[in-house]
Amino acid sequence: MRVPIGDFPQAVAAPDCLDELVRPVAEAVRHWRGSVPAEQIVYVDTDPQWADTATFVEHYGRELLEQSANCVVVAGKRGGESRLAACLVLSTTRVDVNGVVRRRLDARKASFAPMDVATGETGMEYGGITPIGLPESWPVLVDSAVVDLPYVLVGSGRRRGKLLVPGKAFAELPGAVVVDGLGV
Repeated sequence: MRVPIGDFPQAVAAPDCLDELVRPVAEAVRHWRGSVPAEQIVYVDTDPQWADTATFVEHYGRELLEQSANCVVVAGKRGGESRLAACLVLSTTRVDVNGVVRRRLDARKASFAPMDVATGETGMEYGGITPIGLPESWPVLVDSAVVDLPYVLVGSGRRRGKLLVPGKAFAELPGAVVVDGLGV
């Protein structure tokens, strides 16, 4: 299979390699619905030794810097209650946690969720969290710049491997809300 972005030696349609994905991501791909066919989600094997952004783009393609997105788990708090959400922004930006996220979650305070909470609640590895397969009750805030890209590189749920996903597919995820200015 030809990869839509980057220089990866091997690529497989995600539905054809469910065993390579963590359970929540594999289940989301298995039960995929939306205007983008699941076969357009591509899994590429990557070496964790090149996980750092600078070495990753040097090894797999410099254009990936502008076509990659990070998914982070945030916690919004109000009146003693905490609510988890995910944010997806281009890797060249950072999530506006104290502005856009806090207001969207109607929280008094918002911050990045602790690593053990993020991994425990998602069933994914830290550094590989992806918006595909998150709990359906969570809001998934997606920066509009991500949705505008033809393909986006995101985590696969593990540190090893990535997903190449058409940007518009993120707008159709359960709980997805497309937000202008989420990434600053």
